[in-house]
Amino acid sequence: MRQVAALPYRPEADGNIRVMLITSRETQRWVLPKGNLIKGLRAHEAAAQEAYEEAGVEGIACPTLIGSYTYAKRRKTGLMRTVAVDVFPFAVTGQADEWPEQDERTTAWFTLPNAAAAVDEPELKAIIAGFRDPLPTPGLTDRVPAMREEIGRKIPVLRWFQSLMPKQGRFFELFEAHSQTLVAGADALARLMQGGPDLHAHIREIVMQEDRADTIARDVLQDVRRTFVTPFDRSAITGLIGVMDDAIDQMNQTAKAVALFEVQEFAPHMRDMSGIIVEAARVTAEAIPLLRSLAANAGRLHTLTERLIELEGHADEIHDAGLKALFKASREHPMDFVVGQEIYAHLEKSVDRFEDVANEIQGLVIDHA
Repeated sequence: MRQVAALPYRPEADGNIRVMLITSRETQRWVLPKGNLIKGLRAHEAAAQEAYEEAGVEGIACPTLIGSYTYAKRRKTGLMRTVAVDVFPFAVTGQADEWPEQDERTTAWFTLPNAAAAVDEPELKAIIAGFRDPLPTPGLTDRVPAMREEIGRKIPVLRWFQSLMPKQGRFFELFEAHSQTLVAGADALARLMQGGPDLHAHIREIVMQEDRADTIARDVLQDVRRTFVTPFDRSAITGLIGVMDDAIDQMNQTAKAVALFEVQEFAPHMRDMSGIIVEAARVTAEAIPLLRSLAANAGRLHTLTERLIELEGHADEIHDAGLKALFKASREHPMDFVVGQEIYAHLEKSVDRFEDVANEIQGLVIDHA
């Protein structure tokens, strides 16, 4: 027997992730919203439907599953049956005031470690615990400025010499700030792809985030020019910020196409690709802070870059299926195909740029870890 589950999550102001768990109706154990596949809905859409019915949460489901786990389900006959559950990331955008199973279950938000401890299934514990690792403990590279300051106090002539040396720049801070524009832009893009009355508000948000990202990218390039000692090769720094900036540029191009052609409704495949972009931005935002300690975080960075490459491959499949469906539906209205193809192209390029981010990070790990 196979089921689907949603992993509802939301970022907090402190940068950490919270996930929602619900209680089961019979045993009151903490579980994810889950259920059987629903006729007429794809797996991630069924997971999103279960999330609404059982927890009242609405949001953006990524069509690429994050993992699978098994549990034993007791049937009415008393026999036990093994159930395999596919888990899909679900970025929560809101919670309804009322929902079908509101009076039958309790819902609560957990930190990732607490959520992993609350569920019973070992495989599910691993999925939740690995959804985002805690930020690394500062390594030697993070202690260098403090060590330099201490030496300068003990040897005055070195303090004078240090004052003449160029500073290391703000590269890590700028990379992390840029990754947050990717998260915010992806969220607005996914909301845009849902349609509805707030299209122009979502477009404005994407444009604003793209402007912020451009400013940050310019700051990085200025720091590259004026900083004598950089944490990585200059070409690696400019390459990474370049592909990150290209990702949000393509999100902005998508929004511009929507505004230009006054598109009001979007195909399911477009919504699926925007869900992948949300997940890719989340993964990128986790990976970027780990660059501060490459050697210590090489394993986790490998896992995250593999995830980005997996997402890009799935997005290619969705893109091709979407174009095929669009072509069939647009035979009597060729301009609909032209407009839809333009939007699909920018969505695909957005995901492609996240694969480029993965490649840049892998290069840094190989060269420096």
